[in-house]
Amino acid sequence: MTDSRHALIIANDRYDDQGLKKLKAPAQDAAALERVLHDPQIGDFEVEVVHNASADLMRRRIQGFFNERDRADTLLLHFSCHGLKSESGELYLAASDTEPPLLAATAVPSQFVRGCMYGTRAGRTVLFLDCCYGGAFSRGSTSVRSSGEINALESFAKGEPATGRGWAVITASDSMEYAFEGSQLAENSAPRPSLFTHAVVEGLQTGEADLDADGNVSLDDLYEYVYRQVQEQNPHQTPKKAAELRGELHLAHSRRGRIKIVAVPSPPSLQAAMNSEEFLTRQGAVTELRKRLRRKELPMAEGARQHLEEVARNDIQPIAELASEALSEIHLAPSPRHLDFGRAPQGSPPRKQPVTLYGPPLARHCVAQPQQTWLRVDPTPTGLEVHVDTSTAGHRSGAIVLKGVADEAVIHVEAVVDPVSERNARPPSNGSTAPTRQSHAKRETVTTEPPRIPSRPKKPPERTTHQPSPSHRAPTLAGAALALAATSVITLVLALQAAVAAVMARGDAGPTGNVEDDIRDHGALTPLIVCLITGAIALVTGAFARHELGARQEHYTSKATSGTRTLTAVAKGLAIPTLTLAVLAGITYLVGSGYW
Repeated sequence: MTDSRHALIIANDRYDDQGLKKLKAPAQDAAALERVLHDPQIGDFEVEVVHNASADLMRRRIQGFFNERDRADTLLLHFSCHGLKSESGELYLAASDTEPPLLAATAVPSQFVRGCMYGTRAGRTVLFLDCCYGGAFSRGSTSVRSSGEINALESFAKGEPATGRGWAVITASDSMEYAFEGSQLAENSAPRPSLFTHAVVEGLQTGEADLDADGNVSLDDLYEYVYRQVQEQNPHQTPKKAAELRGELHLAHSRRGRIKIVAVPSPPSLQAAMNSEEFLTRQGAVTELRKRLRRKELPMAEGARQHLEEVARNDIQPIAELASEALSEIHLAPSPRHLDFGRAPQGSPPRKQPVTLYGPPLARHCVAQPQQTWLRVDPTPTGLEVHVDTSTAGHRSGAIVLKGVADEAVIHVEAVVDPVSERNARPPSNGSTAPTRQSHAKRETVTTEPPRIPSRPKKPPERTTHQPSPSHRAPTLAGAALALAATSVITLVLALQAAVAAVMARGDAGPTGNVEDDIRDHGALTPLIVCLITGAIALVTGAFARHELGARQEHYTSKATSGTRTLTAVAKGLAIPTLTLAVLAGITYLVGSGYW
């Protein structure tokens, strides 16, 4: 996913007002949803969590979340809290300091959230609303009406954003229902995610929400999956959806199923040979299919694979064995199949090891699915690169499942992360531990509860001196490529202006004129040569930037990655047409100068 993706999770489970029942689900909702959205193998969102915030802080965070975005951004906002209805029927989202008689002053109105959604420049915005409407009150404890109908979708799905490409709202229940925590609204039930958010997390984490098995979980896929799961658990809760989107919105990568390739059928002559009654003709067809199976063009190779499977199932034993032997060449063959990272100190830079994939292109075309959150896999030209997170101490044992078009393979991973002793830890300068900032995503938790001060503050682990800091090489190269491309465009314009002036001078000179002299007199060749040189260097510099980004992707933030890709794409879009025109102009000069 190449766009910039941001998520804001607002979870409120503690309320100052005694009339608002304490909720058990929001804290679990926030932790589970943050984990799955932040995972680069699933959602790849930059995630911010706001926990038990006041109404003022909620409004500030919501408006800040939607501000300063562009059309390449995808925004996801999730609420897990009480939903309250005013006397006039408007929906309010409860904050930690909400006073039910003073909703307009102490809660966040749905109209405010809708205004922020529709005012953003982000290309797409998605709102998940996991709250109950009126049912969150204890009986007889508040004067705000908790009965009657309120339609959450109507509170948000009014009109169309002026600047973005679209929006979507999914609510945990309809206008007349509770959003249940577990199976019931019980005081003494154990904390766990709500039915709605649990279904969202489960569908994304397992990939089961990828209903069409295309490798991505779309918004429609997720809603259909969540609807079924919630209805199975509680038929009295009905999730609802409203959307105004252009095109399909992919929320996450799928961890379900194998890769699917649209096959190109083999030529009719080859299919006829497969069905021939002559033994040698069918044998020759299998040999030809085996050659096509090894081709770099994956749709062609996939078509050959499907035909070979048909032969292996239906033909006589000698021919079927030849087809089965050919199919064995595209089984997944990773090496090594067991990775032992040994021992590593806690907080050290992520360890990484390569895995080589052998076989023809169709065999190497697979998707890697880490089964644990501390594992990450990046593709390389020869296979994969496996990374182990060392932020948490302990013995690690995990697996990476490789799923291809034909079969599956498992890579087992072992590692031991040793805790850093307190004696060697470095004390913080301000008496508190600074949060860890990850290079590819931002995670922030805001809480209004006062921090607990231990009697003996623990010292944070000392950061190793060899830990890599985020690099600026790729964005710098991308910027240089864009500058060179712009220079080539400018010099081409100057060259063309001089060439036009030279042609006009040649026309005025009549039979005695010489176009080569006019070209030199007007200085058209120098900017043309500079254009060719700067355009070529721009393409080479952009290629270096993309290579640097791919080779050291873990060193760059998502913003730097997105910026680098945008700059190199613009540079390429300028340089290639410019070089084409410059080459044509040079050829025209060389060929036509003798006739002028």
